[in-house]
Amino acid sequence: MPSGSTQFRYTQTPSKVLHLRNMPWESTEEELVELCKPFGRVVNTMCNVGANRNQAFVEFADQNQAISMVSYYASSSEPAQVRGKTVYIQYSNRQEITNNKGTGDSSGNVLLVTFEGVQPNDVSIDVIHLVFSAFGFVHKIATFEKAAGFQALIQYTDAPTALEAKNSLDGRSIPRYLLAQHVSICHLRITFSAHKDLNIKFQSHRSRDYTNPYLPVNPTAIEGIAQPMLGSDGKIKEPESNVLLASIENMQYAVGVDVLHTVFSSFGAVRKIAMFEKNGGMQALIQYPVSDFSREVLESLKT
Repeated sequence: MPSGSTQFRYTQTPSKVLHLRNMPWESTEEELVELCKPFGRVVNTMCNVGANRNQAFVEFADQNQAISMVSYYASSSEPAQVRGKTVYIQYSNRQEITNNKGTGDSSGNVLLVTFEGVQPNDVSIDVIHLVFSAFGFVHKIATFEKAAGFQALIQYTDAPTALEAKNSLDGRSIPRYLLAQHVSICHLRITFSAHKDLNIKFQSHRSRDYTNPYLPVNPTAIEGIAQPMLGSDGKIKEPESNVLLASIENMQYAVGVDVLHTVFSSFGAVRKIAMFEKNGGMQALIQYPVSDFSREVLESLKT
């Protein structure tokens, strides 16, 4: 094998601590331990290290166990892999990992949730919010698809709240009545993420920031927004929808989510409100449970 593509360094002094590079940035401590445990007892780990969060350290109970892992992959035709990515292994300069917790989860305020048994979009972000809000205020949610399947990052106010949610939901299933008809079961696998504060750029069906009502809204943010249609008379016919788009004009005082909620709640229960700026003006999306409420609002408020 050419030296430029060699997976291991042979010249380093052996250590019971191994340095792993090219790890998936969202990889978990559980996956690191799973990779290493065939070679011995793992006593400490450090995940998501480096500017790109793609490095990790693992400490074995005995140096011979670390040597065994390095030797195995050095002679194996199959490289070490995590989530389909080749992981490069070498001895670390350090002889132990300090200032880090053991192989138990290192708690934080952000959870990494894997939804097992479902396809992307089988579980809506509203259902995710409903389930995890039972344990405290959810600040942000970001969903995405990885090799491990459909996943979500869920940010709480603090680590104790996240820990309570993890302990209560890890290994459990989302209640059947919250799932789509074609979904029979959805298991939750939960670990802590190294993230502290998620960067949500806009509200959408894949991401939400519940702390910032002024965040720009992606057209997919709230279900039920449809394109204008033509009626039998050739005129534009407003589609039936449970979501209203309100333009706020000539404001004499600050209008926030609370004010809008007070006004629109008089016609029925408001599920969601999202405010955003567009073309120099302020607009809002108001969602009701069913379209009947929004129709009543239009008839009452339209001028």
